[in-house]
Amino acid sequence: MPEKDTIFSSKIKFLGIFSFKDFYIFCNDWLTGETELFMSETKYKEKIEGDSKKINVEWKGIKKLTDYFRFDIKIEFQLLKLKEVEIQEGNAKIKTNKGSVELKVKGILVRDYDGKFEKTASKKFLRGIYEKWVIPSRIEEFEEKIITECDEFLNQAKAYLDIEGKK
Repeated sequence: MPEKDTIFSSKIKFLGIFSFKDFYIFCNDWLTGETELFMSETKYKEKIEGDSKKINVEWKGIKKLTDYFRFDIKIEFQLLKLKEVEIQEGNAKIKTNKGSVELKVKGILVRDYDGKFEKTASKKFLRGIYEKWVIPSRIEEFEEKIITECDEFLNQAKAYLDIEGKK
């Protein structure tokens, strides 16, 4: 069984006017383009509450770093009191959304994701030696990479919401 270590866990919150559709597309495009993660939507739940919606979306992303290490990311969008609104931009009226969004991100370093070292007790023992004495700097390097990419994603999402929310 592969070992999974959560290296990064953080969230941002935004309350205001933004286009959820555009934000959703921006996040997916940034993750697949900048980090080269393979993203998939694992959950989409929408509930109507009066004149607004409550939406929960979960994504999972995977990127192989080596034959031994893999970068997994878990992302959760939680939208509350999401309403469709019209805003005036110049001479045009634009349909967009108003509400709150919370974006949670978890970055995970997966070791031995194929389970090659799980087949026998001696291979498990060798794996322990390998990780402790041969590649500790490599592990640290991958952990820093995951932290950097997750943090940059949250910063980009925050900047996008700040820019979009100023209309």
